[in-house]
Amino acid sequence: MTTQNQTTFTIGELAKEFDVTTRSIRFYEDEGLLYPSRKGQSRVYSSKDRTRLKLILRGKRLGFSLGETKTIFELYDNEPTEEKQLNKMLELIAAKKQQLIQQQKDLEDILHDLAALEDSCNESLAKI
Repeated sequence: MTTQNQTTFTIGELAKEFDVTTRSIRFYEDEGLLYPSRKGQSRVYSSKDRTRLKLILRGKRLGFSLGETKTIFELYDNEPTEEKQLNKMLELIAAKKQQLIQQQKDLEDILHDLAALEDSCNESLAKI
């Protein structure tokens, strides 16, 4: 869809491109992450909305909450420089990395405990 030399997108086009449901896109809109314009009853998404949807989905894949993503968007929208946005992003990345390192350690501990339990079960079976 093209209007006045600016590319726009329907909700269906974005849903298909990013392999998400239209319901998900409407949810992101309800959460204040996307701001489509209206043409009658139809939503019309701008290139900025498309970029934001891409960033939302990337953030989600990396484990960032929608609230964290919204904070980054608000900084981007309200700050004349990228300094605060980048510092906040570095803070979120550090926290996410620490969380993942802890989860990795927890998984290693669980795998160790399961291996010990498995050995114990095998030893008991061998005695039967």
